[in-house]
Amino acid sequence: MEKNVSLNPEEQEDLRIVEHLDMQKLPESVQHMISLASSPEEQDIILMATLAAASACVPNQYFRYGPTGKKYYANLQCFILAAAASGKGIANQALEMVRVVDAQYPMLIAGDSTLAAWYKALEAQGGRGYMHESEGSVITDIWKSGAANYNTALRKAAEHEAISRNRVKGASEIRNPRLSMLLTGTFGQYKALVPSVENGYFSRLLTVVIKGTNGFDKRYVSSKGGQSFVPKQVGQRLLRMYENLMDAGEREWSLTERQKERLGEHLETEYGTLVGLLGENFHSAVIRMAVQIERMAMVLTAMRGMSAYNADEIDGESGECHSPEMEEKEPAFNAGSMDKVIYCADEDYETAEMIGNKMLLHMAAAYRMIDGDTQEVVPEIKPLDQRKVLFEQLKGEYSHGDLAEEAKRQGISKRTVERWNLNWIENGLVEKTNHGQYRKVA
Repeated sequence: MEKNVSLNPEEQEDLRIVEHLDMQKLPESVQHMISLASSPEEQDIILMATLAAASACVPNQYFRYGPTGKKYYANLQCFILAAAASGKGIANQALEMVRVVDAQYPMLIAGDSTLAAWYKALEAQGGRGYMHESEGSVITDIWKSGAANYNTALRKAAEHEAISRNRVKGASEIRNPRLSMLLTGTFGQYKALVPSVENGYFSRLLTVVIKGTNGFDKRYVSSKGGQSFVPKQVGQRLLRMYENLMDAGEREWSLTERQKERLGEHLETEYGTLVGLLGENFHSAVIRMAVQIERMAMVLTAMRGMSAYNADEIDGESGECHSPEMEEKEPAFNAGSMDKVIYCADEDYETAEMIGNKMLLHMAAAYRMIDGDTQEVVPEIKPLDQRKVLFEQLKGEYSHGDLAEEAKRQGISKRTVERWNLNWIENGLVEKTNHGQYRKVA
């Protein structure tokens, strides 16, 4: 039987994204798209759908990451994992944005495609494209026999690694794929693409977990067209942005030194906690979130329409920009020489970091669903923060009684905390010193 995505209100609140953002710091186009939502869950869906769709419209900008300085582009791949009638249909508004750009610069690739047709379409567009599919059943039917191959192709595209095929008529290769993607579907459809937590695509695919059915929305009865113009209006802005970026050629985008340091410190802390709580299989999701955060910040920078900056205009220590261009609203990506670097504004970094924080919790929820009891109809998706809070409240040395008392105080079942405690021991966060006695490992 299909697992249901079922979270109680407290659990879903812990996973909410937009509620924790400063709306005034978001680019206007993103604010307009979020205004289409009628619930916190829809806000989160349209936010992530907007970022994923817009990432397809940010050509030529790249950042360097890792010891080798590998180039990464803006392209985000995201899966909205939710039950039927849960509001995920609002993600289609992001598709309407891209249709405006696609009308002049083809970039849409159908999800309802065989792998061969998908490859051919991506190849015809120079390795660039956007795939948007909201009908999970279509995905499942197409992937029944080829999910593993799609998984490999999408994983390579997420890393901009060459995708090749060899047929009787000859071989071909897409050397630098830049594919953005937004899929929505149920848990069964998600697991067809990501069959296990050990699968390399799990950590490369942003996953948003949404609760069950929303209440009846009377907008679908009384609407007179309302805000249907918003995606088209935003699409026009994306079109101008796309053209400016194409005219400018390849340009490097970068975090400031201060932002890089903050990102490293932040993820180092999250790595120790999350991997300790969930196990080694989750470590790649934390590590790769650094790339995802930079990609989201890059998309926000592009949508804001910031000007290009020379490295001389950025204080390498503080990250502050001393250029009056910082206040410009109109895009100027094609201005200046090619040696200029586009630096990330603090508000865009802070927004991307916050989204990344919440995305780790969403991915942890998906992780526990994949790794859970396959016979369980409603999977356990306890908020990770609850587990973290309990662990942090315990003293350096504690007893079984202390664990039970703290669990009772927080309203967590005894069986659940005992299982968590065993996980902490297995993952090296805690050691057993005597019968019923435990100590946190520094």
